[in-house]
Amino acid sequence: MLNNLIPEVVPQAVKNTEVISGNGGPGTIKKVHFNENTPIKYVVHQIDSVKIENLLYGYTLIVKNTSTYYTKCDREVKEEQVKAGKERSAGLFKAVKGYLVANPDAYNYNNIANLYQQKYFM
Repeated sequence: MLNNLIPEVVPQAVKNTEVISGNGGPGTIKKVHFNENTPIKYVVHQIDSVKIENLLYGYTLIVKNTSTYYTKCDREVKEEQVKAGKERSAGLFKAVKGYLVANPDAYNYNNIANLYQQKYFM
């Protein structure tokens, strides 16, 4: 269920998510695939903790970040373009927050807690 949240909220940026290894709990490795129109192809993170009762989800981003810019016709990559990319990232989080506020039942605590408990404690 949670794997679908980000692609549902910002389908123009995120294509899908996949579990690389694990069962969705702590230790799970996930890969988030971005759409072709984004400069980053994917990110990988490891789930550190899931605390349903406190609505906490801890993770570590597994980062390998290399930016190489190749320009055509002696064009330059301007600082404004780099800044715009950072702003798009911040916009992603604002979009998720806005979606969750507007659709409180879409990923509410009780639904997520019940699914998590059914999967891991039964």
